[in-house]
Amino acid sequence: MTARAVVIGAGPNGLAAAIRLAEAGVETTVLEAQPQPGGAVRTQELTLPGFRHDTFSSVYPAGAASPVFARMPLADHGLEWVQPPVAMAHPLDDGRAIGLYRDVDVTVASLEAQHAGDGQSWARFVAPYLRHFEAVRATMLAGFPPVGGPLKLLTQAGPMPTARFGLLVATPARTLARRLFSASGSRAWLLGAAAHGDAPVTAPGSALAAFYLNLLGHAVGWPSPRGGAEAIIDALLGHLRALGGQVVCDALVERVVTAGGRVTGVAVADGRRYEADAVLADVMPGALLAMTGDALGGWYRSGLTRFRYGPATVKVDWALSGPIPWSAPEARGAGTVHLGGDEPSTIASLAAHGGGRPPFLLLGQQSLADPTRAPEGQHTAWAYTHAPANMRAALSSEQSVHAIEDQVERFAPGFQELILARHVQGPDVLQARDANLVHGDVGGGSYSGLQSVFRPLPALSPYRTPLSGLFLASAAAFPGGAVHGVPGDAAARAALRLLKKRHA
Repeated sequence: MTARAVVIGAGPNGLAAAIRLAEAGVETTVLEAQPQPGGAVRTQELTLPGFRHDTFSSVYPAGAASPVFARMPLADHGLEWVQPPVAMAHPLDDGRAIGLYRDVDVTVASLEAQHAGDGQSWARFVAPYLRHFEAVRATMLAGFPPVGGPLKLLTQAGPMPTARFGLLVATPARTLARRLFSASGSRAWLLGAAAHGDAPVTAPGSALAAFYLNLLGHAVGWPSPRGGAEAIIDALLGHLRALGGQVVCDALVERVVTAGGRVTGVAVADGRRYEADAVLADVMPGALLAMTGDALGGWYRSGLTRFRYGPATVKVDWALSGPIPWSAPEARGAGTVHLGGDEPSTIASLAAHGGGRPPFLLLGQQSLADPTRAPEGQHTAWAYTHAPANMRAALSSEQSVHAIEDQVERFAPGFQELILARHVQGPDVLQARDANLVHGDVGGGSYSGLQSVFRPLPALSPYRTPLSGLFLASAAAFPGGAVHGVPGDAAARAALRLLKKRHA
């Protein structure tokens, strides 16, 4: 195929799109505004020399499950997944914790220790989806519309599990937790997984996010790349370059160039121009509208302006003199720790938003399973919390950092004595480092309401735009955020269908 394509953005979605195009023989150039590729997948010495921190994202169950990544020889380019002994732990104030393990039986035992029957309830609920995980994966990690997965699940697992799975789209996480579990701690264990999204645990659809993340813990684990998150980007870049694709950094695209109602290329801020038959943009809706000016109008422009972003984020990275001294043994081997306490405490923490109550925290300690992250005997850790975008200034304050560290100390007395250095990123810093993290939203847009499915707006193909040759390849499109490359790959497949028609 004699065609040229430009991909805007060298994050995982942009690189996944470029790889699909290059595989098809399209002359592909990726333009990245930052000095380095990677988007929100970077690893840096943020605190002290020798301490390698994941600047943004860090734990990748969806990446390990991704059918897009699975078909690429990423291991040949250095990607190695590291599985912690415990995928996730949810400590309680009594010094115990509930763990999520790859082994269902071990997870069941952890839940049973909370209340007899809670573990068996989880085992019964999760079993059919583990047996038919490929069908679930085809539903959750596919391009839109995801019709193949539900049909496969119905054929393989039968109508009851399929209907139950479908009902999760309309079920609040708190409702599911109370149906499955008797113990407050067991319920909190499930609610903590829902906190990775932005839909309140009382809102429809939050149950699906909670269940799916814990299902991934059994099916593929919650791994991280050895050496740091950037190993994912290095592997994608290696594969792309082997296919003949190129990446140009310090290339801020200001405008998509059009002629006759179709794209002809892009203009870079420093005056360079790149001609293209197709442009794939790994950007958020607001940036796409800014790049296209009046070329995108009417219903499409109106729909993109209504795209809702998720909560703001503050993230703290620590260099530590030793491992975090958790009271609960399960947390001492966990790659991810959810800090909220029992059910009432977790719900209150999720609603705290700087209101004087302890914040709910997502915490990672990758150096426990991957000693390449820190000098011998020392460790890295990170934690982040959410709040509405209109509170992002407060999130960046020193008071917010104290609240985060006090919450860790609550479950790990002596933690603060281990801190050698810290690095803080509030919402504005996050957005300045990666324009796709709008207002500090690390999820690529809200997942509440219909936007959990119809991303960025209701359309038969969310990747195509009304401007011929322009495609949306970012987490704003279905299935959304997390590092799996699906929106980029789906956008590239849509672009290839157009290019084949033009060059037939």
